Amino acid sequence: MSDNCDMSEALYVGLCDYIGTPTEVTARREVMDMEEMIMKPALIHEWCRMMKTGSHREGFRFQSSDVDRMLWYINHKVITDLSQFNVYDLSKHSLILMEDTDTPGFVRLQLLTSPREKDFEPYFVPFTKYISNVKWRQIMLTLMVKNNSFKNAKNHGPCANGFIGDIENDYAACFHCSYWLRFPSDLKKISSNTVFDDILRNGCHIVPVGSKIAGDENELEWRLSFSQAEQKLVYSMNHTQCLCYGLLKIFLKEVVNRDKEEPFLCSYFLKTTMFWMMKKIEYTDWCPRNLINCFTACLAFLIDNVGRRVLPNFFIPENNMFAAKLSTAQGESARECLFQELKMYYEMGLTCLLQSSTLTTLIYNNLSGIDPIIYKRAHIIDKCAADTDICLKKEINWLSILGKDVRENYFILRFTIILSNQSLSEYETITVQKYTTDSLVSTAFLYLNSSTVSTNKKVYRSDRLISNLLKLAGRVGDVSCLLYLALYNYRTCRYREALHVTALVKKSLTRPYIMFSTVDRERYNESVAGWSLSKRMQKAWADLVCLKKDIYYINELDLEQKVSKGNSQPSLLISPYVVTDMLSVLCNYRLGNRSQCLQSLTDLQTLMLYDDGEYVPLHTRDISWQILGICQHVVGDLNGAFQSYQQSLRQEPYHKIQNAIRFRSALVLNQLNQGNGDTNY
Repeated sequence: MSDNCDMSEALYVGLCDYIGTPTEVTARREVMDMEEMIMKPALIHEWCRMMKTGSHREGFRFQSSDVDRMLWYINHKVITDLSQFNVYDLSKHSLILMEDTDTPGFVRLQLLTSPREKDFEPYFVPFTKYISNVKWRQIMLTLMVKNNSFKNAKNHGPCANGFIGDIENDYAACFHCSYWLRFPSDLKKISSNTVFDDILRNGCHIVPVGSKIAGDENELEWRLSFSQAEQKLVYSMNHTQCLCYGLLKIFLKEVVNRDKEEPFLCSYFLKTTMFWMMKKIEYTDWCPRNLINCFTACLAFLIDNVGRRVLPNFFIPENNMFAAKLSTAQGESARECLFQELKMYYEMGLTCLLQSSTLTTLIYNNLSGIDPIIYKRAHIIDKCAADTDICLKKEINWLSILGKDVRENYFILRFTIILSNQSLSEYETITVQKYTTDSLVSTAFLYLNSSTVSTNKKVYRSDRLISNLLKLAGRVGDVSCLLYLALYNYRTCRYREALHVTALVKKSLTRPYIMFSTVDRERYNESVAGWSLSKRMQKAWADLVCLKKDIYYINELDLEQKVSKGNSQPSLLISPYVVTDMLSVLCNYRLGNRSQCLQSLTDLQTLMLYDDGEYVPLHTRDISWQILGICQHVVGDLNGAFQSYQQSLRQEPYHKIQNAIRFRSALVLNQLNQGNGDTNY
């Protein structure tokens, strides 16, 4: 076998480890697809739709990947021809005509009729009924600024950009059109009939950003977006094509665009390159042995297009995507430098890949002779249950229930029940389970917090409903889900019941095969052999306890929730090992079981002092030390409480609860100075 094929094999294996195996990528995509399907009824109830796009939706999990979402109102209907006027009910829908412009890939949007036309008036270009892209773009930015979860909100292209924690988010308020102005003739050549029909049926989107070819943005122009069609084409790629696309992304970031403040090439140009190369290279040639040849062909295509100053959009070939960048002298200079740079890399041959530290590591770690590579390829494609489950568990932990009230959670729950009776893949089933669990817990506490019942009979019924919801969540969800029932029992002063539930969870958490932040792979694989994925989640997975910012759980952590929420954090994330010890301390203290209370407090303190991140992940240590301090404060160990609060301040400020720490520290110091042992605060 040639050296080129050997290196291709080695790189394929390395990229499977780095980007994901076919199984892992499929799992990510099915989880996201099911998430979108579950949320659809609740969003439609609010007259809108939302879709994830970009690298994250395509199944990539690069550290620098942001999360892109598109939102649109479903009562706004875009048509391409007046003959489509009678398709819609004018009493319910606003009709918008999409008009072509002189700039390929850009259109104008003119409101024809609307039952609530006054709602559109703030977004019109003055003295017309054309919708301004600048003003429409402001809708999402205003919403993001008002939402305390986002920080550093700003406009970024057609999107509002903001951070939740360390994760960058782009939201675009757009319009959806079920029709195509012109259907791309090349699409049929790279997609199956099923994919082709699906793309044709789903139409396209129009996002609020104009062309900048002539300098300043034209606020009349809107850009056509084919994100949904692109996602379906990426889904249709075989795994070598997917890895080649990922390889291009790594090469762009770590080599071509390294140390460039305003690079000429962007990742969307790479996606376009992949689509054109899928047309040029036979499907059967996209295989592991040819990975580097395929990459080299893509690089040659880019060099040719950069040299000719033209990169045609795959869906609208008349749209030269380089045009806007070439409209300035700076852009032309950047293009010339890029052209020379790409030629240099092409002439370097295979060694150009070694300019990337990531790719160098992947190649050298796997280039050890053909027989080991074939063995490793078989292993990579069929990883053990533990490795696959770690990937899947990480994926469903990304999911976040969006129901802001009981009614929205009802829509989600109703639809998950419908889905659970259908034929689903195991990844789709686990996603439904996760959403069902989160919805049940959210519904229970939201109902509890909004309940105003007064009579004994109504209180009993309300309590029974909440208990049943949380018990069901405990049966459907992972091991740690029962802790929400324990929190409810503690809040309603049923301390013995809370201790019973806590003991059950603690017993489960001590099983040698439990999968939390780490897992003993050998014991896990032995123990769960023959179990369905659903059963593995229920019996062998544990997750952080998530206290969402808008839901009140227990008084002891109310201050931390409020301070964290005020600093744009969406939730408190607490290790289940910490929560079990916390509840044991608090319940035994309320029951007057002093020895058991002190033993649980010692267990919690020992956990915090000697854990290396296995049971208390590093990013949760600020709230975990704070909880230890609260427990010590409750039982009267004021000096211990003060020391724990100070330890909390020294941790990574993930939850941004510093003000709560300082408040509790000052309270302890005040009590120490007064010589007051009263700890009822």
